[in-house]
Amino acid sequence: MDMDRKQLAGMIDHTLLKADAKRSDIIRICEEAREHGFASVCVNSCHAELVAQELSGSGVKTCCVVGFPLGAMDTGAKAYEAKCAVEHGAAEIDMVINVGALKDGDDAAAEADIRAVVQAAKPAIVKVIIETCLLTDEEKVRACRLSERAGAAFVKTSTGFSTGGANVHDVSLMRQTVGDRLGVKASGGIHTPQQAQELIKAGASRIGASNGVALLG
Repeated sequence: MDMDRKQLAGMIDHTLLKADAKRSDIIRICEEAREHGFASVCVNSCHAELVAQELSGSGVKTCCVVGFPLGAMDTGAKAYEAKCAVEHGAAEIDMVINVGALKDGDDAAAEADIRAVVQAAKPAIVKVIIETCLLTDEEKVRACRLSERAGAAFVKTSTGFSTGGANVHDVSLMRQTVGDRLGVKASGGIHTPQQAQELIKAGASRIGASNGVALLG
């Protein structure tokens, strides 16, 4: 059975990550998030303080991306960005893994990269973007397992800035891998309420979308 509008809204990270996002655009999505009761507003870290101010008292969390969108930044830089975002009001951090390290089979480096952000972000939770469109199924499973070992709270499908977004297969695989121990966030290319519901049925516990209002139907 599909969930109702209010339940769905409470699972959506209302997202604006475009480079040309203006202050007025950020304020608008915060207003929409307050109105509809979204889980969070997800923005680039330079907007953390503004979003936290706009959402104060609403129950909607401030979420910031880190190492976005490539994940190929120095680990120390990712950790510092996470720390700064939390100091400016972020309660959730969505970080991108070092995709190259994972594909090289260097799981220790990929895990250490995540762990550094998890530690720097405390007490905020960390969602790990594994960028499924660039990975084999075996790599997706490894990415989920090392994210769990590193202390992440969620694994997340996509940045929305690469070659593909969320799909039922990947969400189901990620959910099977992490069980009920971690959340699974589906993001990238989610345009309709039906898509959102299908991804939730496949195991997603959070939806990331720039068109959150449209997903409510």
